[in-house]
Amino acid sequence: MKYYSIYLYVINAIALIVFGLDKWNATHQKQRFSELLLLSLAALGGWAGALVGMGIFHHKTKKIKFIFGIPCIGVIWLVLLWQLASRQIIIF
Repeated sequence: MKYYSIYLYVINAIALIVFGLDKWNATHQKQRFSELLLLSLAALGGWAGALVGMGIFHHKTKKIKFIFGIPCIGVIWLVLLWQLASRQIIIF
């Protein structure tokens, strides 16, 4: 069951790094990552890394779909994890 924890650490690290790279690419007029990719990383479990990346890099902080979308994805993940934990399924 510790594989779930490893997965969540890795996907959140990837989301944080991709948000940072996308911000760097934006300021240096390089090829950007799609918004679909950024939101998909959050939906796959990297919502916390995406949220931290938004704060640290001040990236996508004016886009409504990120301002509300990332926290909503986070709430969904927290409810899912809470439901799994309340059924005494150990995931961490």
